[in-house]
Amino acid sequence: MIQDRQKTLRRQYEFEGKGLHSGLRVRMNVAPAPAGTGIRFLRKDIGDDAIIEAVADYVTYTQRGTTLEKGVVKVSTIEHLLSALWTLGVDNALITLDTFEVPILDGSALPYAEAFAADGLEEQDAPRKYYTLSAPLYYRDEKTGAEVTISPSDGFSVDLSIDYGSRVLGIQKAAYAAGTDYLKEIAPCRTFVFFHELEVLFKNNLIKGGDLENAVVIVEHPVPPEDLARMAALFNVEKVERVPEGYLDNVKLHFDNECARHKLLDLLGDFALVGMRLKGHVTATRSGHRINTDVARILRKDILKHQ
Repeated sequence: MIQDRQKTLRRQYEFEGKGLHSGLRVRMNVAPAPAGTGIRFLRKDIGDDAIIEAVADYVTYTQRGTTLEKGVVKVSTIEHLLSALWTLGVDNALITLDTFEVPILDGSALPYAEAFAADGLEEQDAPRKYYTLSAPLYYRDEKTGAEVTISPSDGFSVDLSIDYGSRVLGIQKAAYAAGTDYLKEIAPCRTFVFFHELEVLFKNNLIKGGDLENAVVIVEHPVPPEDLARMAALFNVEKVERVPEGYLDNVKLHFDNECARHKLLDLLGDFALVGMRLKGHVTATRSGHRINTDVARILRKDILKHQ
């Protein structure tokens, strides 16, 4: 039997862009790392030892993104990058930032995934570790109604559905399994937001780095021209319109169920915070960063208990 071995990147990669919520310009380096070190973040603006491990133990905030904090070291909006790294098979990497937020780029994981996939991965001289469930795990977030079930399995797979009570979105489903082409089917799917949430997010000091190039905007009902004009002004564009399908005309959908696929992208990134490859079939309903990271934390506790 051929042993499954850990993998890292073949070279370093540089990315630069804005943080979605902070609006700060950030430079980020994603580099290979030794076997057994996992995925870690380094805040070089704080110091050479300002490192935080990408594990659920350090999750502190999950509104519109996943944030980790360890002492003075904080990193946020990490889920798209982790989704690309982990799902493509990277076990060990060092991510160096010059501020606290990962760049949003086009709102998907595609820029990361394309870069990493183009060079392939480096196999390392260490076996991969897997967490295998001995019994089904069920978790429900009573506040949101979100539910996640993980059933024992020989591999890793996900069935996900979203339902926001939206006439535009309806009930959307997305799935991931061993044969899924992550690069083509999941990585391109961008973050999304409802039109009526935008001004609230701005007022709450969020999405300062958002623009109409990196998000799908859902417009549930026809909007008065003055509201569209105000939104165009917020994003510094000449004008925006609502298309008949119920979306803002800033971007064209990559898939009819792009929003569900993006939630799947997020889940894959958040589940990377288990810190170990998972064998199980995940069924997720109305999932988001909060329940994803809660479940990852439960799995982490069990892993640490048996080490």
